[in-house]
Amino acid sequence: MRILITGICGFVGSVLAETLLDLWPGTSILGIDNLMRPGSESNRARLVRLGVTLFHGDVRLASDLDALPKADWIIDAAANPSVLAGVSGRATSRQVLEHNLAALVNVLEYARRHSAGFVLLSSSRVYSIPALAALPLAVHDRAFHLDDTQPLPKGVSACGINVDFSTEAPVSLYGSAKLASEIVALDFCMAFDLPVWIDRCGVLAGAGQFGTPDQGIFSYWINAHLCRRPLAYIGFGGHGHQVRDAFHPRDLAALVAAQIRTERRGGQRIYTAGGGPANAMSLAQLTQWCDTRFSPHAPRADGSPRPYDVPWVVMDNADAHRDFGWSPACSIDRLLEGIAAHAADRPGWLELSGI
Repeated sequence: MRILITGICGFVGSVLAETLLDLWPGTSILGIDNLMRPGSESNRARLVRLGVTLFHGDVRLASDLDALPKADWIIDAAANPSVLAGVSGRATSRQVLEHNLAALVNVLEYARRHSAGFVLLSSSRVYSIPALAALPLAVHDRAFHLDDTQPLPKGVSACGINVDFSTEAPVSLYGSAKLASEIVALDFCMAFDLPVWIDRCGVLAGAGQFGTPDQGIFSYWINAHLCRRPLAYIGFGGHGHQVRDAFHPRDLAALVAAQIRTERRGGQRIYTAGGGPANAMSLAQLTQWCDTRFSPHAPRADGSPRPYDVPWVVMDNADAHRDFGWSPACSIDRLLEGIAAHAADRPGWLELSGI
């Protein structure tokens, strides 16, 4: 079997390639990357050593995909991954849609031409910001927790958010491009009888991630804390109570592998995947972990709101567990310890990441 991974030199794409080769020895993996993301060049040599065939190209250009050999499956991991993309000044709104939606058409055309299966890595940020902001929450142990003693909207429970939660706008420019990509991918693959899976991923994190304040927050926070960079609790009263769950791309690779192996064509095609409640943590709790692991370094409080910020996002893995026997294997403590050890060995990591 030959698998094409777009955005392969990014953190997620490179770990997917490495893990799939471990799971399926003898599998042929090829990848395409425009090396636009700061730090992505550092993964190229490691992938080549693993036997991955790399192509320097841009999925926004159909001609770059035309030059690729045939693959049996495509994992689309190429994107501008920042929820603030298009409004923070680091990319224009047009660029966000070109990267995260228009390029998808080129990749899907490649899939149609080669009758290849397709896995789209989507995002938890396809969910409605007002609906997330309206969730009943209580503070306990310096973190927001879902107050399930109150009525909850469809698609959320103590296990987290599932595919039935509201996707009504606004969801951010990034989120709307991802949501539109899901619809296009489903209709395209069904029109041409191609297998398709869509995974709405929570926060992916781990050693080697190029973290920034608006993407890769666990990696960024640990590296910045260790280097004594200024940190801030933004919004929500400036207390750092906002919560995310985290999981490692190796665990995502196990889910993708299970989906590729299945012969089922009908039924559910969209799944939520993340660390779940066991791997959920607030910024204040993450700071406490860093203070213990390193030494105290207090963030400043900034209660001013920031576009698209939400107080609580935890993914419900029940559907993926039911259909594929999948649950994340890497605990939050092991994940954070891996990032911390990597950060201690590489004091210039944030500079490599473009921060």
